[in-house]
Amino acid sequence: MVDNRYATALVIACVLSILATVYLSVAIGTQHWYQYSSPTVRGEANVSELRSLYEEFMDGEFDEKTYSDTLFRLNGTVGLWWRCVLVPASWYKEPDAKMVLECRSFTLPQQFIPKYKEPGNHNSGEDMLRTYLWRCQFLLPLVSLGMVVLAGLTGFCACLCRSLAPTLGIGVLHLLAGLCTLATVCCYLAGMDLLHRVSMLPDKVDGSLGWSLYLALISSPLHMMAAALLVWAARSHSQNYYRMTAYRVA
Repeated sequence: MVDNRYATALVIACVLSILATVYLSVAIGTQHWYQYSSPTVRGEANVSELRSLYEEFMDGEFDEKTYSDTLFRLNGTVGLWWRCVLVPASWYKEPDAKMVLECRSFTLPQQFIPKYKEPGNHNSGEDMLRTYLWRCQFLLPLVSLGMVVLAGLTGFCACLCRSLAPTLGIGVLHLLAGLCTLATVCCYLAGMDLLHRVSMLPDKVDGSLGWSLYLALISSPLHMMAAALLVWAARSHSQNYYRMTAYRVA
């Protein structure tokens, strides 16, 4: 028999966990972690140069210097797995031509390519800090989702067995998931700050955080709140069970 307080805590924890998982999944799959605001292509004198950057971005070899410069100049957005630029549907038509979003994904091998102290210059030496920050920022959210999936499977089995025994472990998994998500955001912000130190933004270009990053940031405390409720329910139920057992023995 489960007390109504514990049942309510478990239901709220499940709702928080689902919301956090949805937010994190959307954040991982979208590109709006960081966005650049630059002058429109029509306002640029060197349209040919920008078009060359765009073509290199879409069809050229993967190079951090190339895609970073393109993101800076073409209102780019970049996430954990996607990088996108905003370009006109036709480069040489009227000024109010329709703008379209063109995206390229980071492949798994590209995620493990080392970063250099001078982006684009392979002779400058590997920047270990930026390299490992980049790798952590895409591995940690996957670890977080894996922990939540494991917690969900454990909770499903616990429901079938009508047992609250695994609740404490499920709460710990949610806490670790929340910490991994928070670490993801921290690694991403630190990596972008270090990138902007070695690759200065052009004039009239501004950078800002996007809504995908905020979704990930929101999912972290939601997982932690779910963890707190689960741990409280497990501890309180355990203490109540031991009191009842001692009373019956007495």
